[in-house]
Amino acid sequence: MQKQIIYFLAGFFVLGCVYIFFHIPPKDFPLGKVVTIESGQSLQQITSILYSQHIIYSPFFFRVHVIIQGGEKKVQAGDYLLDRREGPADLAYRLVHGQFHLETFKATIPEGWNIFQIGDYLEKNLIDFNKKKFLALAKNKEGYLFPDTYFVSPTVKPDAVISLMQNNFNQKITSVNWSTWQVDQFDLKKVIIIASILEEEARTTENRRIVAGILWKRLALGMPLQVDSTFSYINGKTSEQLTLDDLKIDSPYNTYLYKGLPPTPIGNPGLDAITSAITPIKTSYLYFLSSKSGVMYYAKTFDEHKRNKELYLNK
Repeated sequence: MQKQIIYFLAGFFVLGCVYIFFHIPPKDFPLGKVVTIESGQSLQQITSILYSQHIIYSPFFFRVHVIIQGGEKKVQAGDYLLDRREGPADLAYRLVHGQFHLETFKATIPEGWNIFQIGDYLEKNLIDFNKKKFLALAKNKEGYLFPDTYFVSPTVKPDAVISLMQNNFNQKITSVNWSTWQVDQFDLKKVIIIASILEEEARTTENRRIVAGILWKRLALGMPLQVDSTFSYINGKTSEQLTLDDLKIDSPYNTYLYKGLPPTPIGNPGLDAITSAITPIKTSYLYFLSSKSGVMYYAKTFDEHKRNKELYLNK
C-alpha cells in the first residue's frame, strides 16, 4: 500500500513537472508584446527569436510541441499578440493554428485630415506604429491618401497604410465626372490642392462650389488667394488664432505673401470637395469669410469684405 502511494505521488510530481515545463511561461514573459513570424523562417529561427525575447524558456520543448502538433512547415507567418502568459505548448499550438489574437482595427480618417493628423491618429491607436516612417513615406502623397474607413491589422506597417489609402484614392476618383470641368486647363494636382483648401474653408457643397469659383478667379487674375487654412501647414493655427505677425511668415504656404497655389495640398480631400473644385459656381464675388458658426459671407470689393469681417468674423 505504501509503495502504491509512493508511486502515485511520484507520478503526480512528474506530471506536475511536465505541466510546468509545457505550460508555464518565463517570469519575464513580455506580456502585451507583438512577435512577428516571417514567411519562410525555419523552426530553428523561430525558436531562437522566441527564446531571445524571453517568450519561451525551453527551445527544446517548444520545438517538440510544434513537431507534435503539425510539423515545422505548419507554422503560420504573421503578427502574434502576447495578450496572456503562455507556456511553450500553448504558443506552439497558436503558431501552428494561426491564432494571432489581433482584432481588426477600424480606422476612420476624416475628410481634410493632413498626413500629420493621420500619423498622430494611427500612432495613438495602433501597436508600435512608426509615425516618423509614415510621415517620411507620405510626404509626397499629401492629398492622395483618400479619407475613408479602413479595417486594418493593429500592427499594420506605414507603407501598407499608405498603399491602401492611395489605391483607394485612385479607385474613388474614377467615379468623378471629369467632363464637368469648367476651368480652361485641367491639372489634377491643382484640383486636389484647391479641393484640400475647400475642405477647410467651407462646409456645404454649395459654399464649396462658390468658394472654388472665387479661388479659380483669383488665380486667373493673378491675385493672392489669401486663405487662412494654409497656415495649418505653417504653424498649425486656425483662422481665429492667426495674428498679423503670422500673416507675415515667409513660407510658400503663406497665400497672403505668395501668389498662386501652395506647393502641395494641405490635406486629403473627399469626393465632395474634389467635385466642387471642378464644378465652381461663377459669381461676381472676390472675397469670402466664414464665421465661427460656419456661415459664409461673400463680398465683391475689399471694403465690403472688411465690413463683413467687422460684423461677422467672430460670430
